[in-house]
Order: sequence, then structure tokens, then C-alpha cells
Amino acid sequence: MSNVMHPDVEKIIISQEQIQNRVKELGRQLTEDYRGKELVVIGILRGAAVFLADLIREIDLYMEIDFMGVSSYGLATKSSGVVRITKDLESTITDRDVLIVEDIVDSGLTLKYIVENLRSRKPRSIQICTLLDKPARRVEGVEVAYNGFVIPDEFVVGYGLDYAEKYRNLPYVGVLKPEIYTT
Repeated sequence: MSNVMHPDVEKIIISQEQIQNRVKELGRQLTEDYRGKELVVIGILRGAAVFLADLIREIDLYMEIDFMGVSSYGLATKSSGVVRITKDLESTITDRDVLIVEDIVDSGLTLKYIVENLRSRKPRSIQICTLLDKPARRVEGVEVAYNGFVIPDEFVVGYGLDYAEKYRNLPYVGVLKPEIYTT
């Protein structure tokens, strides 16, 4: 896929170049903030995989990487609020510094569940890094320490974000045409 707009996308709101620049900035900041710590980076599947892959290449530290799979959307466009773990960690996070990497913070319901679940495992610290933050949809207060972009309340796809498992491979973040997900 190129940077050419997909026919199902109404508009591009964050270009490939903007994403690359912001990921580099976040990587530099995380390198400084986690220097000398026992970092475990946890990617939330599947949406965060693309962001995580680019982000960890910009962090100049030793780290362990693990993944959690959670489901709260199914094929819907809004979180159901019912969260289930589809893949749990393989790593032990007790007394370690945890960085959760997420594609988008929307209602906050899923992330609140993840943070509470991980906190019960007694890490030294837990911070959240997200590519996109959509505060207009927030229902639960979650503290995001590292934020790529704040976006308006629009249905976005690309750079790991999907609708019905499509569009994840777009190199930008774009607004999906409403007729795609309302028919």
C-alpha cells in the first residue's frame, strides 16, 4: 500500500511522514525516561503491532517485548465494554517497569481493564504509550504518559487500526467513509 488514499478512506488525518517523525520523538523520550530500568514493552494485539514494531526500533535500550490480546469490539465500531483476554503475557512483570503500547485510547474501558489486570501482577511501574488518543469518547479515566496524536471523534483506520480486520496495512491514519461501516 502506498501513501495514496484508499478509495474507502474519506481523508487522511495523519500522514506517514507525521507518524514516522512522532514515533522517532517518542522513541527518544522513552529511551531517556527508561534508561537504567528493567523495561517490558507490552503490545496490545492486534492494532498496536505496527506502531510497536516501529516504536521499539527507536528505543535505544535493552527491553523485553511481550503481547496481550484483548477483545472488546468484535466487528462493532464501538467497544462493548466487556473485555476478554484472548492472549496473555508470557513474561513475568513482577518488580519490572511496564510500558503498555496501544494503537488508540478511545472510551478507556479496555485499557482500564488491562491496567488493573497488570497491576495485580505487582510491576514496579506501569505507563501507557498510545499512537492515538480520542478524548471525546472517554468514559473511563486512564492516564496516558506518552501520546502520539490527539484526534477528533471520527472512525479511523490505518497504521494498525482496522475495521472488520481490513485497512491495518495503510501507512497513514485516515477517516473511514461512513457508508463502509454503516451499511
